[in-house]
Amino acid sequence: MNWIILIIAGLFEVAFASCLGKVKETSGTAMYFWFAYFLISLTVSMLLLIKATQTLPIGTAYAVWTGIGAVGTVLMGIFFFKDPVSFWRIFFIVTLIGSVVGLKAVSAH
Repeated sequence: MNWIILIIAGLFEVAFASCLGKVKETSGTAMYFWFAYFLISLTVSMLLLIKATQTLPIGTAYAVWTGIGAVGTVLMGIFFFKDPVSFWRIFFIVTLIGSVVGLKAVSAH
């Protein structure tokens, strides 16, 4: 169950990073709404990470959480913020996903 909580925490990390992108693109009231979404997503992500690390090894949980966040944020950037796509970006995203899966596979819990 804590692996599911950790994955959800990672998805909220993607959400708060994406909200930062929207804050940068907007102004006025819209910017404040995106900043509020950022704060909410950040809080939820951290609380879920804390919950997951109560039974999962901290090093593994943190690495998986940041991996999900990094991969998700890069993909959000590509699909929604027009970030550049190149062979090497995709290559390293795939290796990062492999590393996250590997950490899950060798985890004792």
